[in-house]
Amino acid sequence: MTPRPDEPPQPDALFGPDDLVLPTTHRRPEPPAVPAARALLDIREIHAEPQAMASDRGSEILARFPQARVVEVASHWRIPHLHGNEGNISRWVRVKTEVLVLGVRKTFTIRPNGRSADWIAPGLSNGCTMACAYCYVPRRKGYANPITVFTNPRDVVAHLGRHIARQGHKREPNQCDPHAWVYDIGENGDCSADALISDNTLDLVAAFRHWPTAKASFATKYVNPALLAYDPQGRTRVRLSVMPPVDSRLLDIRTTPVPERIATAGDLLEAGYEVHFNLSPVVLRPGWESAWAELLRQMDDVLPQAVKAQAAAEVIMLTHNEDLHEVNLGWHPRAEDVLWQPPVQEPKRSQNGDTNLRYRGPVKHAAVTRLGELIAAHAPWLRIRYAF
Repeated sequence: MTPRPDEPPQPDALFGPDDLVLPTTHRRPEPPAVPAARALLDIREIHAEPQAMASDRGSEILARFPQARVVEVASHWRIPHLHGNEGNISRWVRVKTEVLVLGVRKTFTIRPNGRSADWIAPGLSNGCTMACAYCYVPRRKGYANPITVFTNPRDVVAHLGRHIARQGHKREPNQCDPHAWVYDIGENGDCSADALISDNTLDLVAAFRHWPTAKASFATKYVNPALLAYDPQGRTRVRLSVMPPVDSRLLDIRTTPVPERIATAGDLLEAGYEVHFNLSPVVLRPGWESAWAELLRQMDDVLPQAVKAQAAAEVIMLTHNEDLHEVNLGWHPRAEDVLWQPPVQEPKRSQNGDTNLRYRGPVKHAAVTRLGELIAAHAPWLRIRYAF
C-alpha cells in the first residue's frame, strides 16, 4: 500500500534500482480532443528530430496533429527559422500557438535545489504554449519559445528511478518535504499544458505513484481537467501559481484566469494531489499591497478547509533579464512598464550562471516582510515554505 503523503514510507516498501522503471500499464484517460485544446494550440508546423519522429511517443503526437506540416531538423536546439530569427518577436504568441518541436532528451542531469524541491529532474519539455512576460525560459532560446516535447519518457523515468533508489529514505525533514525526496519535473515548462500534447505528464505522475520515498512537483498556471484522472495517490504536488488578477491579465498571457486556478484546488486535492501555491512572481508597483491583500482574502473565502489544512506556499519575487526586456518590447511593451524598474533593481547571478535583475536587497526584504504580514492577516492558514 502506498503511504499517505504525511507518513514516512516503510523500509520494505523500497524498490531496487532495476525495479524503478516506467510501468507498462496504467489507466490512460482519453486524450484531449483537438478542438478543446485549440484555445492554446492550433499546431500547423512541427519541427522534429528523426529519432523523435520514429519513437512511439513521437508517432502519437504526430497523429494528434495530423494537419500539421512536419519539418525534419537535426537538433531541437538549432532551428534558425525559429530561435535565430529576430522577426519572430512580433509573432511571439502566434509561434506558441502554431509551432511544436519534437526532440529526444540526451542529457539526464539531476541537479540539487533545496528551495522548491530537493532535486530538479530532467524535464520532458522545454518552453510553453502560454506567454508569461516574465518567463525565464526564452532567455536561452532566442526569438521564439514554442513547446519542445521530448519523446523518450522511458529514459527519463528510468534515470529518475535509479537516482531515487540511491537516495534511500529521507533522514531529516526539510522545507521541501518532511518525508519524501521532492523532484521538480517541470522546471522549464508547464506540465498541465504539456498534457494537451502527449502523455508525458501522465507517465511521470504514474511513475512517482510507485516510488514511496519520492514525490513529484510542478508549478502550473493552466487548469487541465485531464489531470484529475491521473490517480497520483499523494505522490505528486501541484503548485498553483497565483498573483493578483489585475497583474495576471497584464503579465500571464494565455494562462487560465487566477480565480479558476484557485477554484481547481479542491478538485486536485480530491483527485489525490498535494496542493500548494506559488505566490509568483510578486511584482512591486503602485497598489501592489492592496492587490495582494484582496487576492489572499479571496483565497480564504473560496478554498475548502481540506485544502487549507495541507497547503503551503512559495513566495517568489520578480526576477527579470535585460535580453528578455528587449524581446518583450517587441511584442508586449506594456508589460515592461511594471517589470523593468532599474531604480529598484540590481544585477543577480542565478544558479544557472545567467545575469539577471532582481529587486535591491532592502527593497526585496521589506516587500517579503510586508507580504508575510498580509498573509498572517488574511490567510493565516497559509504556511510559507520559503521566500526568495
